[in-house]
Amino acid sequence: MIEETVISKAIVQTYLNELLESVESDIIIGGGGPSGLCAGYYLAKKGYKVVIFERALKLGGGMPGGGIMFNRIVVQEGAREILDEFDIRCQEYQSGYFVAHSLEATAALADKALKAGARIYNLIMIEDVMVKDKRVSGVVINWSSVEMSKLHVDPIAFQSKVVIDATGHPCEIARIVEKKSGGNLLTPSGKVEGEKSMCAEVAEQFTVRNTKEAFPNLYVCGMASNAVFGGPRMGPIFGGMLLSGKKVAELIMKKI
Repeated sequence: MIEETVISKAIVQTYLNELLESVESDIIIGGGGPSGLCAGYYLAKKGYKVVIFERALKLGGGMPGGGIMFNRIVVQEGAREILDEFDIRCQEYQSGYFVAHSLEATAALADKALKAGARIYNLIMIEDVMVKDKRVSGVVINWSSVEMSKLHVDPIAFQSKVVIDATGHPCEIARIVEKKSGGNLLTPSGKVEGEKSMCAEVAEQFTVRNTKEAFPNLYVCGMASNAVFGGPRMGPIFGGMLLSGKKVAELIMKKI
């Protein structure tokens, strides 16, 4: 016999138990796109306590849509080894260009991150950060549906040693810090520089190069690094996103 109340209890109890254990962590990642999932995997694999908050229902950011809803993505030669790390199949299109199925890539990134130990919560948005001694010390979260419904519902706080902004083009966490810190980001202007027009070759290099600390204890990766430090967008080539996720994990492992 199947008892509906047992099903309800199983869902509520196991979710809340894990959520309670996630209130304090080593790293909080805002955004479950390719760079956020990649960073979460490499950090969790090394034993760090990682929590990922994704505001949408699905994971993967723009990756599932591929290019113009053709569910394929391109990865350049330098990032091929990351595809292998995640067991993502690909085929060489021409020298230096590899094509992968965007849905397989998304599923593999999420699967590996979860199995490495990262805790992922979808439908949750980061609406603010905690700052102590002029350093980011955690985030303030709420349900995405609360924002969408414009309800006045108070959020709750989660503490971490480091926060990663992997929210993509909007760079939501960095913009919160910019607004509330009076423009003290570690950029030339002290503010979000803004994303520039598409130039894939420059953007791929820029993404990785500017994967770094944007404010004490706040790191940016993926498209958030482009938006914060003023780089161009790159379209449906994802090697830089994956390399950025791996790089931010390595930087944080050296710090904490």
